[in-house]
Amino acid sequence: MNCSRRYFSLLLPFLSVAKAAPKTPILASKISRYEDLPVSLHGPNKLRLIMNGETRTGFAIEVHETELAPGEAPHPPHQHVNEEVFLVREGVLEVTIAGHTVNLNPGSVAYVASNEHHGVRNGGKTPARYFLFALGPDWDYRQRADTGFQD
Repeated sequence: MNCSRRYFSLLLPFLSVAKAAPKTPILASKISRYEDLPVSLHGPNKLRLIMNGETRTGFAIEVHETELAPGEAPHPPHQHVNEEVFLVREGVLEVTIAGHTVNLNPGSVAYVASNEHHGVRNGGKTPARYFLFALGPDWDYRQRADTGFQD
């Protein structure tokens, strides 16, 4: 194969971007006690990041618990490629998927398929606590870990 300097000069910017892209962390086996999870405050809301990275088989996963104050939402309704599972622990979580809204009580689960428009908010008068499982690609683990409420 005969490569010219022009070929390499065109390739160089792409190589520098590829090298600069951070690697998603590989999740190691671990045990997390609830009381030891760090709490991140976002106004009146709280977030406990449980895990964030890729499994050894390359599957992206992020899990956190959110506590929303009454009437609060973590962010406006949106859609994305990754899928999500919401598991309600306490309070009332109002979940809207593709224009259909349901109030979920403790023990209830909502699954949001890829690219479905969705949103959540606390529909009750007490704090709502839920676990979020973000599954699959198209989320930035660094942004999520820093802001807590991006997805």
